[in-house]
Amino acid sequence: MNGHWEHLCRQADREIEKILGELPTALRLRAQELPVLFEPLPSEDLQADGIAADTLGIFAGAEFVADGMEIMPPQIILFLENIADYAGNDEAAFTVEVRTTFLHELGHFLGLDEGDLIDRGLE
Repeated sequence: MNGHWEHLCRQADREIEKILGELPTALRLRAQELPVLFEPLPSEDLQADGIAADTLGIFAGAEFVADGMEIMPPQIILFLENIADYAGNDEAAFTVEVRTTFLHELGHFLGLDEGDLIDRGLE
């Protein structure tokens, strides 16, 4: 791994831990069960499935409201190189965008659709 990638991962991990600590207990406990993976960019397979090359993050799997019907375990994937590019490689902007993207994808896990997330400023 290169130093830049490791730095992005550490910075994103710190921000997610901070967010989790700010959540109400019941939501925090549920969110802590949800794996968060870091990838530089969407893979060729994801892009072939319709995920745009510049996507910042995705929620994959069943929403928790659909327990018992899961095809794959739920997870959030954050594409850190895309987030860094979107943030203009500015560390403060990167942290803000990690927060927004993580909360956006967590919202999908909780059953919110795009309109709900936009209404909450998580676009």
